[in-house]
Amino acid sequence: MANKKSKPGSNTIALNKKARHEYSLGDKFEAGLELQGWEVKSIRAGKVNISDTYIHLKNGEAFLLGSQIQPLNSASTHVICDPYRYRKLLLKKREIDRLVGSTERDGFTLVATAMYWKQCWVKLEFHLAKGKKLHDKREDGKEKDWAREKERTMKHSAR
Repeated sequence: MANKKSKPGSNTIALNKKARHEYSLGDKFEAGLELQGWEVKSIRAGKVNISDTYIHLKNGEAFLLGSQIQPLNSASTHVICDPYRYRKLLLKKREIDRLVGSTERDGFTLVATAMYWKQCWVKLEFHLAKGKKLHDKREDGKEKDWAREKERTMKHSAR
């Protein structure tokens, strides 16, 4: 599964492990999320999925698309719960301008990689990213295998 709720003592809510495989990640950003009450309760219960999540920039604002926050069964009946709604990201104007420039001029994509608690606030970590080609993914796999093999040989030669 692409997202996981970590240990109870950890601040991590959800991870997008697929992002590192699919994209070459660049600069890292942190943003707050504008959430409704039922969403916060569901996040506390760990009902979040941020795989296949990305950020869309429109009219000087940033929105989180593709994230899924499942409502709890005990959600209020008078509140309409949409698990796939657009969620506004809380960023400074200067950060949004930089992101707009990078995405429009340089062809970057904004990909969410982690959601976590920072004190009592829900924060989203995302990166400027470029999509990898198939041969890039193969090279990364070969590099990982080679690094693992080096560790094994160094471990055995030290004995």
